[in-house]
Amino acid sequence: MSTFFKLLACAAALAAVSAQQVMVKLDDATVIGTRNGSVTQFLGIPFAQPPYVHLQAFRAGSLSILFSRVGKLRLQLPQPIVRFSGVINATTFGNQCIQQSVPPPDIPPGLPAAISTFLGIGKPNHDSIPAIPQSEDCLNINVIVPAGTKPGDKLPIAAWIYGGGYQVGSNAVQPGAVVVNRSIELGLPTIFVSMNYRLSAFGFLGGAEIQKAGLGNLGLQDQREALRWVQKHISAFGGDPTKVTIWGESAGSQSVAFQMLTNGGNTEGLFRAGWMESGSALPSGDFSKLQPTFDFIASEAGCASANDVLECLRQVPADAITAAMNRTPTFLGFQALNTPFMPHADGVFLRDNPQKLVLEGSVADVPFVIGSNEDEGTLFTLASLNLTTERELAAYLKGNYFPNATDATIARLLELYPADPAAGSPFGTGDNFTFTPVYKRLAAFQGDFIFQATRRFLLDQRSGKQVARSFLSERNKVTGLGAAHSTELAIVFGGQDMTDFLVRFVHTLDPNGGPEIHWPAYTSESPQLLAFVDGETPLEVIPDTFRKAAMDFVTQLSLAEPI
Repeated sequence: MSTFFKLLACAAALAAVSAQQVMVKLDDATVIGTRNGSVTQFLGIPFAQPPYVHLQAFRAGSLSILFSRVGKLRLQLPQPIVRFSGVINATTFGNQCIQQSVPPPDIPPGLPAAISTFLGIGKPNHDSIPAIPQSEDCLNINVIVPAGTKPGDKLPIAAWIYGGGYQVGSNAVQPGAVVVNRSIELGLPTIFVSMNYRLSAFGFLGGAEIQKAGLGNLGLQDQREALRWVQKHISAFGGDPTKVTIWGESAGSQSVAFQMLTNGGNTEGLFRAGWMESGSALPSGDFSKLQPTFDFIASEAGCASANDVLECLRQVPADAITAAMNRTPTFLGFQALNTPFMPHADGVFLRDNPQKLVLEGSVADVPFVIGSNEDEGTLFTLASLNLTTERELAAYLKGNYFPNATDATIARLLELYPADPAAGSPFGTGDNFTFTPVYKRLAAFQGDFIFQATRRFLLDQRSGKQVARSFLSERNKVTGLGAAHSTELAIVFGGQDMTDFLVRFVHTLDPNGGPEIHWPAYTSESPQLLAFVDGETPLEVIPDTFRKAAMDFVTQLSLAEPI
């Protein structure tokens, strides 16, 4: 853009500043945010360079043309912005990263209506995800601070990483202002930041070509770059860069674990603690398993025969890649949690399988909290309601998760997750919600395999070496699904007791200190959970020993044959 157009843009932006707007100096730039009650929001601040060259002008005869073109930064490591200048209008959310289409599973007639309501079936898309443009130019960060915060206040930071199976998600979804407001009420003012990261084929494409170029797990690299931005710039917003807690849910929770596992466990000073909800060190294997998806994307985009397939993928329209990735499995499909865009060992960000890294001690030595919901697997089993017999279930477990397992191994797994509906998930519901003869059985396994067993594995390996705490949420149950995946979000983002625990943890590295029951540290001698429950006693301390034999066996399987 010419200097003239830059000056016009700056003048227009500055003229728009009103009494409700707040300005912060960032390098040579002025960032314009918005005060709303007791919080000030700065939204959509870029933390890395866009993947394409910005608008340029040229003349064709008497016609002036503005255009943009794809550059070299698609399928490349995120590149920091060296220095900010001009005016940054941070009064509205920035672009979302390009989302993969994740259609909900077909819900047969006769199932509880609460399931369709929970999935948002029949609701307009904008009811669940803001109507914000999707673009490759999406690497932006939100900063929400208590109103009146100024440089030098040195407030601690809760850095949120959203979930969505690495296929969908946006930093515009979760209401961080609620957390900041509650922190003010507690007298523990906290800054909330949330970053976008590239998704699906744009952020988690695998295969030999990607691995050879050292470009695996780009979405995780984006998160790391956002944390570097926080270190460099959060002081301008009144934050203390030495007091960052990384925090996430689902894929975001796994991402917190991956940020703790990378770089030999060296945090580079980017964070001092972690808070994980429904996700741990994923039992995923080598990058080579993702080759078929890379080949499919390349073929669909017309790049399969190119001399340089990666370069070809960088030049094709984004719509071509999007259309291809929309034809790949999703976490709400039949393959459930074994999708082609889960992070795998790429030799760079994840040097080895995540669980092996835990065994090797490649874990950041920081305090952490990790927890799950009681019925994590029910949501991901709705697409498998066509499975009705034990033989079909055995074939599914072998084909989708453990292709090299012996028949005896699968038989033992089925013994540990028995046919008795009362033993299945949603737990504690007896023979109710037996939608198929294997639904509750498979839901129990899938919840343990990805969420509960991995949570317990990390705690078993690290408790005693660093301060760790764990929780189980049994609240917000959905009829037919129980305390399903994501149901704890309303507790932590709703200004409830989990919010208070989080805020205190961000401030002091200890969630205790309020009127609630004491939350004990997790130890091998006394593995205890804080249970968030419904009823007159909303919090209980319970032993983390349920389904021990089953989870021990599942952990052995995942170590021997990661997905």
